[in-house]
Amino acid sequence: MKICIVGAGAIGGMLGVKLACSGHEVTLILRGANLAAVQQNGLLLIEENGNELLAKPIRATSVISEAGLQDVLILGMKAHQVAAVAPGLPALMHAETRVVTMQNGIPWWYFHKLPGELGKPYLGRAVKAVDPDGIIAQHIAVDRVIGSVVYPASEVIRPGVIKVIEGNRFTLGELDGSDTPSIRAISDAFKAAGFKAPVSSDIRSEIWLKVWGNLSFNPISALTHATLEDICLYPATRELAACMMREAQTIGEKLGVQFKVSLDKRIAGAQAVGQHKTSMLQDVEAGRQLELAALVGAVMELGEITDTPTPNINAVYALSSLLAKKLQDHQATLRIAPAA
Repeated sequence: MKICIVGAGAIGGMLGVKLACSGHEVTLILRGANLAAVQQNGLLLIEENGNELLAKPIRATSVISEAGLQDVLILGMKAHQVAAVAPGLPALMHAETRVVTMQNGIPWWYFHKLPGELGKPYLGRAVKAVDPDGIIAQHIAVDRVIGSVVYPASEVIRPGVIKVIEGNRFTLGELDGSDTPSIRAISDAFKAAGFKAPVSSDIRSEIWLKVWGNLSFNPISALTHATLEDICLYPATRELAACMMREAQTIGEKLGVQFKVSLDKRIAGAQAVGQHKTSMLQDVEAGRQLELAALVGAVMELGEITDTPTPNINAVYALSSLLAKKLQDHQATLRIAPAA
């Protein structure tokens, strides 16, 4: 297949290397020093076991229109970055092109093609927190979309080099829960490249399982500079996370979501990760924009839509969004370091 990865950073680049090495025609959309390094040296992936995979040559550009028509588009950037690239995507699509969304949080398409009776009152609604101006929906037809949940963790350790931290699972799902030839073909391509790629008949429940932790642990860690283990072992922050998660679970269940693990087990899973900095804390330390809209703001919006009070989520959002504003206003980073 012809596959274009728009936003070929840590996760997108990891996919790109393995898909290219398994025989697909891959184009990477990336920028800056990373682009220059890939164009000169190819893209190197260091796997968990230390094995190295080099995709060279591999097509790479910063200009979306140069990619040409594609069978699959994989959107690998963060949720708040999708609107900026969406207008350029139709130029890459033929009649059968599918678009795989890999953003954390509640997706812009959440209320489209909802299966079951519980979803009918909400069909077709926009999630304004992640697509406030409707730009994404305007340029990506919902019938093209395949949802996904990203489980691996990886990082760009230097331009053109990605290191896998852990994991290799990407859950995929049609928005209406159907099983189609196109989603099977994409799943098979991922599997042939060495990933686990199950096809879910309920992709929203899979998304909520990840959102459940992200909406609490990410902003709490950004505010406290604590790791997952720290948050879970400190009684006050553990209870705060649990309160936020209870509010979110009420929203999800009103929308027909099935939470397949208990709240206590979900928290225990986060604690077991250990001294790991969440992606949002890493963004605070690096001075990057925080993923608050998709991870927290969108959950608040769904709370309003379903008449579900979210006082704990709202309070944490207020504090973390002010932190994000101050960091952006001052183009600053924030990090706890030993006193001199």
